[in-house]
Amino acid sequence: MRITINNQNFILHQSGAAFWEEKKIVLISDVHLGKVAHFRKHGIGIPKDAIFENFTRLNNVLELFNPKTIVFLGDLFHSKINNEWDLFVNWTKTLTQKIILVEGNHDIISKQYYADLNIEIYSELVIENFLLTHHPTEKEGFFNFCGHIHPGIQLRGLGRQFLSLSCFFQKPKQLIFPSFGEFTGNSYVIPTENDKAYAITKEGIIEVTIN
Repeated sequence: MRITINNQNFILHQSGAAFWEEKKIVLISDVHLGKVAHFRKHGIGIPKDAIFENFTRLNNVLELFNPKTIVFLGDLFHSKINNEWDLFVNWTKTLTQKIILVEGNHDIISKQYYADLNIEIYSELVIENFLLTHHPTEKEGFFNFCGHIHPGIQLRGLGRQFLSLSCFFQKPKQLIFPSFGEFTGNSYVIPTENDKAYAITKEGIIEVTIN
């Protein structure tokens, strides 16, 4: 789904990524690499193949949009370094794109590790009149791209049926990205008449109408 914000065009993808057409930037939030290995280490029964799922999805997004830059909006790695870090290092070596990390609360790995991979790190990033952060932030004169809360929406039907979906959650001056990573969960939002929710389905993105 293509949306326009401040005269700039963005394509929302069902992976949870978005492509900024004019800047050739892919925006991704809350990948939480290392979380699957962390769970498995503590005896939670997640298939080992799930470790590779995030990298497969990342590659699919890059192949589709062929960006010049990848901006991660925080929580790229879940916690301390584990064996998924080596996979991430090898993955970055296959790329030609510039990589930027806007720090999140889970990004506790030493900045030197990222510097060794030529990954730029910022606490926040300003691109023209857009403010890129991890936590939702309001700043006069800027539209905010952020993550952190893993937004989801519950759609209710007849007979008390309901469907829970991840979503992009747009407020008048903010777009909150869904979690890109596997096994991260959602925090369900309730849009008002001034908000928009773009729900992620297997077929694509649908805008949820507020009644």
